Amino acid sequence: MTITYSPVKNWAKIPLGISFYGDCGGVAVDSKDNVYVFNRGTDPVCVFDPEGNFLRSFGQGEFDRPHGIEIDNEDNIYLVDDGPGNFIQKRTNSGEIIFTVGERGKEAPWQGGDMFNRPTDIAIHPNTGELFVSDGYGNSRVHKLSPNGDHIKSWGVPGSEEGEFSLPHNISMIGDDKVIVADRENFRLQIFDLEGNFIDQWHLHHPMSVTEGKNGDKNLYIGEMGPPDVQEGVKGLGNRIVILTPDGKKVGDFGRGLPGQDDDQFVAPHGVTTDSKGNVYVGEVAWTFWGSKQDPQPLGELISLRKWEKQ
Repeated sequence: MTITYSPVKNWAKIPLGISFYGDCGGVAVDSKDNVYVFNRGTDPVCVFDPEGNFLRSFGQGEFDRPHGIEIDNEDNIYLVDDGPGNFIQKRTNSGEIIFTVGERGKEAPWQGGDMFNRPTDIAIHPNTGELFVSDGYGNSRVHKLSPNGDHIKSWGVPGSEEGEFSLPHNISMIGDDKVIVADRENFRLQIFDLEGNFIDQWHLHHPMSVTEGKNGDKNLYIGEMGPPDVQEGVKGLGNRIVILTPDGKKVGDFGRGLPGQDDDQFVAPHGVTTDSKGNVYVGEVAWTFWGSKQDPQPLGELISLRKWEKQ
């Protein structure tokens, strides 16, 4: 059965004085269906209720390039700061720091495999609380950490063979026994067991983001990046959300397919999550991947946070 969605126009009510600068690195939802937006603007973490009303913000001046966010079963918040930050943090729901892994501003050797060189995202085991970090722009690794942030093991090297990576850009659990990685520049998703053993791979167009559904929804939601400049304007190449079953069967997709700022368009679905009702939220790096390349460049706040309602 095909799943269908409709875009919600102007969902997020962003207060005057707050801007995302057109780039939302990641988005996550808590147990109350409140939406947390990790963005690159004035207020790095902004929280909205399910109707899009602004609730609060925090993190001003504490991050360098917000990239990934996840929320655990106790509504703690995990934040992944890309370079030059090179760290991840666990915070309480009100924003107090519980622990930090990595030292802000200190990066591991490029493609050396140590933590971290421009990490991108984090997944949380639903039962054990173990952490899986994709790392990232300057590495080709996945790091497995204890619930307290202690390193357990890592896997992956640069390449395109099974278990190798070319920019592991996003990561999620599949149930409680598999990890899925958006291997962005290899145009595929790779699936591993909890020890990093390769299980399978699925081809998609430039997958930027991946997440498992909530509240019994085991489907996977994948954000596809658009084509390179040499194929600008070609239809059928990304700029959409694709929905797969846990074994990789496609059951739906949405998004017009060509980039833009209309309600049914995407330009760079960089982070994706769902709520308990199956609605989908997408954070986009709209300025970096689209607005900055337009001539003339668009004025005002670009749409970089979208809600699509399940029908």
